[in-house]
Amino acid sequence: MMLMNLLDTFLSTLKDVLPIAVILFGFQFLVIRRPVRNLKNVLVGFIYVIIGLTFFLVGLEKALFPLGRLMADQLTSPDFLFDESGVLPDVVNWADYYWVYIFAFAIGFSTTIAEPSLMAVAIKAREVSGGAIGVWGLRIAVALGVAVGISLGTYRIVTGLPMHYFIISGYIFVVIQTFYAPKMIVPLAYDSGGVTTSTVTVPLVAALGLGLAETVPGRNPLIDGFGLIAFASLFPVMSVMVYAQLSELMSKRNKKNIDK
Repeated sequence: MMLMNLLDTFLSTLKDVLPIAVILFGFQFLVIRRPVRNLKNVLVGFIYVIIGLTFFLVGLEKALFPLGRLMADQLTSPDFLFDESGVLPDVVNWADYYWVYIFAFAIGFSTTIAEPSLMAVAIKAREVSGGAIGVWGLRIAVALGVAVGISLGTYRIVTGLPMHYFIISGYIFVVIQTFYAPKMIVPLAYDSGGVTTSTVTVPLVAALGLGLAETVPGRNPLIDGFGLIAFASLFPVMSVMVYAQLSELMSKRNKKNIDK
């Protein structure tokens, strides 16, 4: 059974990666009309990618996703939040769900740190910036943004506040930040919101939102359960620009101290 699942995932991954390879090699040979440098290493790299993605996806499906869904169900269960009777009180206080907020912060931070797409972007950002942008600095900044965003999103589900208030306010803040943040970091900050919503983060965050919306009285899973991904995409933009602004401020202070 496990071998069949592994084989199915391998074939599915191969089917997903094959069009990318066809486009890359097609443009290389038909449009650019030049041979691929180190063709053998490139082909071996493609094989490594397919094998690595296969094991990665099987591991997520068999271990991380079920555990994440279980944690989301247990933390949002009335049995855990209130008492063993499983009966919800007539009035739900947002502070009763503090463990949910803590879990949302922790799962948002940890899943973002583990995102392969974020690792790739951080490495490329360090290369093109000549080391000015640190790999771990960027990853931690993005992870903190996702963590804060998902925590705030779970608070919104519990309180029932309209989501557009948070999103509009967030983007107004982002637009203001754009004028004051270092110009080098602004495009990267906007891209950081997209790389967080990938393979690891989305299923766990969606499970948490749906589980919470199903247990909070008066919430609709379709209307209130979704939307956490929007928070996870918005807040990293802010956190990366804040990271750049703080780095610039510290650099100026260090320069002043050296001059003195």
